[in-house]
Amino acid sequence: MFNNAGITGGNYTGTAIESLDMAGFDRVMAVNLRGLAAGIKHTARAMVPRGVGCILCPSSTAGALGWSGPHAYSVSKTAVVGMVRSAAAELAARDMRVNAISPYPIATPMGARSRREMLGLPPGGAGDEELIRRLFDEDINKMGGGIVLRAEDVARAAVFLASDDATYITGHKHNLMLDGGFSVGKPLKVPFC
Repeated sequence: MFNNAGITGGNYTGTAIESLDMAGFDRVMAVNLRGLAAGIKHTARAMVPRGVGCILCPSSTAGALGWSGPHAYSVSKTAVVGMVRSAAAELAARDMRVNAISPYPIATPMGARSRREMLGLPPGGAGDEELIRRLFDEDINKMGGGIVLRAEDVARAAVFLASDDATYITGHKHNLMLDGGFSVGKPLKVPFC
């Protein structure tokens, strides 16, 4: 099961920690962590009696490395990896696997909305999709070794982790980073703040 739950929470213009919107923080945690925990809980209820199963939970490089904003998103995605490790430690004894996948920023609809907010652009508009894709391709993905990460890349990683080729991989020590090598030494120059 691909346990996809996530929002960014916005607030890119006021990302200073002393300006943290606690209501917004709680909303992001409710969706990104509590929603994910509920997905694991209910999936385990269905899969444990069958004696086999795989739960895949999307995290983010923002959770593994930390970004400068928005804080709620980064913290929630860090917590996702903790939840995956905790669930994997318990469920491995019952032949279930739980893993996290942490992609680099990608031009998905959510990523495009976030990038638009970050740049202070108005919502929507003519040519918006092309503008967002260009910004991702030219700005964000330059930091990932020049590799343009696409949703299909995340899907292929998920298919691998769900396959029989990954039956011995489970989350207590595993968080598959899809980042073009960024997390192993690329300088962080993300224009978030």
